[in-house]
Amino acid sequence: MTEDNWAAVSDRLETVNLSVRQTLYEDGAPAEEVYFPIDCVISVVTAMKDGSAIETSTVGYEGMCGAQVAIGTPELFGRWFCQIPGRAYKMSVAHFLAGYERDDRWRLAVGLYLQSVIDVLSQSVACNRLHLVSERCARWLLMSADRVRSADFPLTHEALATMLGVRRAGVSVAAAALQAAGYLSYRRGRFHMIDPAGLESAACECYAVTRAVYNRRLPAPI
Repeated sequence: MTEDNWAAVSDRLETVNLSVRQTLYEDGAPAEEVYFPIDCVISVVTAMKDGSAIETSTVGYEGMCGAQVAIGTPELFGRWFCQIPGRAYKMSVAHFLAGYERDDRWRLAVGLYLQSVIDVLSQSVACNRLHLVSERCARWLLMSADRVRSADFPLTHEALATMLGVRRAGVSVAAAALQAAGYLSYRRGRFHMIDPAGLESAACECYAVTRAVYNRRLPAPI
């Protein structure tokens, strides 16, 4: 954004620490704040009537939570919550929209991000239908490591199963295979990347495609 706009909005940013499972937005509720993750990971989950749920979008430092308010959509779809704890910047929707309206470059950046999200969602639909659980598991773990900028992060098998829309047993089998191959280790709810290159070789093509989408359009590549 322009220097003048940054000076006007920077003091409106509040740094917050988000804990595991902390809810940012409930399904259909209007957003009162927007969030810019620093080193946390936010999941957007869609729940069905029978109680089953699957992650439909993930947000890290490459993006923001609540960007839809910029296009006149105050009510957000799905439940947004912190999947991997860490820090984020928080700003009221009113201050975000004020800055958005007076800065062409900020509007362009938000628009490019929203287009990137749509492209990644399209890729995820194909991925969930066509690729193996082990490949999708490797992709999700790699993207999480990128977003927290660390090879080590907390995540349970139960949470990963929800993210992938599969049974916990399926995630356990996939994680055990990746661990046996020497790509990662898992203990007491924490994953540690031992061989990121090996893990990438086990992931589906969607990991590289997703990175390329963001890196092509956004100023802070992942």
